[in-house]
Amino acid sequence: MVWSGFRKLGLYKKKDEEELDERWMRCKKCNEVVYKEDFEELMKVCPECNFHNTIGAKNRVDIMLDEGSFTELYHDMMPVDPLEFKGKRAYRERLTDAQDRTGLTDACVVGTGKIGGRDVAFGVTDPQFLMGSMGSVVGEKICRIAETALKGGIPLVFVSGSGGGARMDEGMLSLMQMAKTSAALSRLHEAGIVFVSILTHPTMGGAMASFAALGDFILAEPDALVGFAGPNVIKQTIHGELPKGFQRSEFLLAKGFLDMIVNRTELKPTVSKLLCFCDPG
Repeated sequence: MVWSGFRKLGLYKKKDEEELDERWMRCKKCNEVVYKEDFEELMKVCPECNFHNTIGAKNRVDIMLDEGSFTELYHDMMPVDPLEFKGKRAYRERLTDAQDRTGLTDACVVGTGKIGGRDVAFGVTDPQFLMGSMGSVVGEKICRIAETALKGGIPLVFVSGSGGGARMDEGMLSLMQMAKTSAALSRLHEAGIVFVSILTHPTMGGAMASFAALGDFILAEPDALVGFAGPNVIKQTIHGELPKGFQRSEFLLAKGFLDMIVNRTELKPTVSKLLCFCDPG
């Protein structure tokens, strides 16, 4: 890495934020100054502390699927505001803002593509769209891509970044997606079709209590927050201290919930190998 070499040779000293030019940035976690080119080469992972920054759905498609192989499905599905929900900001207004900011119609992108030359059904929830929360459109897309995998007899690979859990702005229509997606994935399991679930930071709430936890293989990126209720909520509920690293991927791997933790740069080759093992022909 260029930055690492500069640091070892003592050719670069830390600068204040305002003095950094466009070639450098400061890591949000370790606060080290890193070379942007290294950061991008590592798929937005800090070269100093290995912090995995949040990335959007388009980036996930680019790093997980063979170049040019992705065909998006059901992209015209639009969320509605059945309750005309109004909190600090109206749900309809928040939806419009998220759509304008991300270019997505909702938090989930699904389609077909190839990983290592092998046909797959693929999906991802984008944490940049209302924290990747699961409303009726997200749940419907997950069910439909599971049905696509079932009809085609191809594996399903899904990358979860649903830090918002179930989208309560849609009330019961959101909560029912937990059972709905679980039922769709059970049909894949009965047919012997592999489902690879990849958990990223954060994957929480109703998403983690349903589809995200049902993979035949469950992988996670390092230091991802994974669970149902957040650690602060649990701590306040039990009025006690939580174990060190509670709800982080490394903690869950040690407890047997995860199959493996994989750095972002190794996700695609790792999934490709898993799919080969499951279908060596």
